[in-house]
Amino acid sequence: MTGRLLFDRFGFLIKAMASFFSFLPRPVGSFLWSLTGPFSGVISVLFRYVLFSSKAGSAGKNIYFGSSVIMKNIAYCKFGSNVSVHDFCYIDAVGGLKIGDNVSIAHSCSIVTFNHSWSDRNAPIKYNQVNLAAVFISDDVWVGCGARIMPGVKIGKRSIVAAGAVVTSDVPSGVIVAGVPARIVKKI
Repeated sequence: MTGRLLFDRFGFLIKAMASFFSFLPRPVGSFLWSLTGPFSGVISVLFRYVLFSSKAGSAGKNIYFGSSVIMKNIAYCKFGSNVSVHDFCYIDAVGGLKIGDNVSIAHSCSIVTFNHSWSDRNAPIKYNQVNLAAVFISDDVWVGCGARIMPGVKIGKRSIVAAGAVVTSDVPSGVIVAGVPARIVKKI
């Protein structure tokens, strides 16, 4: 049975579980997320969805998180429906992250919403001010394996980010981007 069918059939129960988990303190939720991390079965996937939807800014239906996905600052996430985040992805949403409907993020991708500054020469770069910049991924986007999406980027509707690409600037709708840094290689 597909995830969409499960959500259609048991959505009321899943929402009730998410409501229950919303009362858990954030550190407890993070700990429970890490416990399910290495597992890929239906129960682990359901558990990760319930934890995510209970703490996220908003969460649509049928969101899949694969095994060993690291999610930081979930409260700043807004996900649409039918989103998949595959194994070994790293996402830190402290600067804000909005993902539309029908988005697939392949394995080993990174999405970051902050950057270190380096203007204070009296402090090591790692202790300089952090600059936040939201990332927006529109509907119907495919992010290929190992891609990196950097802070402040907006990816347009029905676009593809090729495997291994490093996206440092906005991506218009209906294109394929590839390379480091990512550049348009084809209109679709």
